[in-house]
Amino acid sequence: MEIPEEIICVDCGERCRLASYPPEEGWEAGMVAFYRCLGCLDRWDIVLEE
Repeated sequence: MEIPEEIICVDCGERCRLASYPPEEGWEAGMVAFYRCLGCLDRWDIVLEE
């Protein structure tokens, strides 16, 4: 499964970049990826779904 390199922060509207390293076997539903906001520096943990 492919996941986005960037998402939008719901707190400040800035870009969040993927900060998790991709697993060797690839991303799968149920895994958690985390993003860091470039504006407010919030951390966003995202549970991946299909």
